[in-house]
Amino acid sequence: MLLLLLLQVSATCLWLGRSEVVTSFQGSCPQFFFRQTPPNQALEPQNPAWICQHYGNQYYFATLYDRTRRIPVYSAYVYNPTSCPRTDPWMIEPQLVGLNYNKSMEKTRTFLKEGNVTLKQLGDSQAILKDYKSLKGLHRGHLNPCGHHNDSSSMNATFTLTNIVPQDENLNIGAWKNYEQQTMKNKTQGCKTTYVVVGAVPGNNYISNGRVNKPSYIWSSACCEVDNNHRKAWAVIAENDKNGVTLLTLGGLENRLTQLYRGNPVSLFDSACPRQ
Repeated sequence: MLLLLLLQVSATCLWLGRSEVVTSFQGSCPQFFFRQTPPNQALEPQNPAWICQHYGNQYYFATLYDRTRRIPVYSAYVYNPTSCPRTDPWMIEPQLVGLNYNKSMEKTRTFLKEGNVTLKQLGDSQAILKDYKSLKGLHRGHLNPCGHHNDSSSMNATFTLTNIVPQDENLNIGAWKNYEQQTMKNKTQGCKTTYVVVGAVPGNNYISNGRVNKPSYIWSSACCEVDNNHRKAWAVIAENDKNGVTLLTLGGLENRLTQLYRGNPVSLFDSACPRQ
């Protein structure tokens, strides 16, 4: 009996060690958050999934996913920019279908074939590529953008459907792109390490016959370590039907999100990040 108990405990530990869809970020992939502190619970949806985004043999970022609305609530990563040549197809998250599946993101066709899963089963668990076909006035908008990473594997890892939302086309190629490419470059001058959390506020509209929510706002926040004793932070928010971005302090964004999330106080980073 004791031997059986030990084997069960051992098997449980091995299972927990290989999970990608996890119960919290703090014990699984905390390295993507400043001082290993994720945003507080104010942003959590009713049906959440915490995903340590795994590609190949490595974790590259973290995503809190809304299973019901089929969009990410936020993605968190460390900023390491370069240009982004895109070649590989979009991928999905197998463990949203079931924890017995592979922890690494996979191409849809590969997963359906090797996992013996139907497209309906996959679509019941998350957004699929078909949801983003024939969009009008909208793009597949990355939260964690390809161009904020500096090697091919980390770039490819951003092309998972659990990291995108329906984003206003003009915003995505206009003011938001300018923020990602130019403002971030300017703001991170002198930074040793920059932690980023980018998110989407759920809206009242949907695409794909009500399957995937179109966010009302897209936002981004950053906390930069200049050295051991100095940090700086900034944030932006954009309405997801206009080509404009509003630059805010970190505290300003947290206050705005608190309003949008019905008064639940929002904290995006550890308290050591300056709010003003």
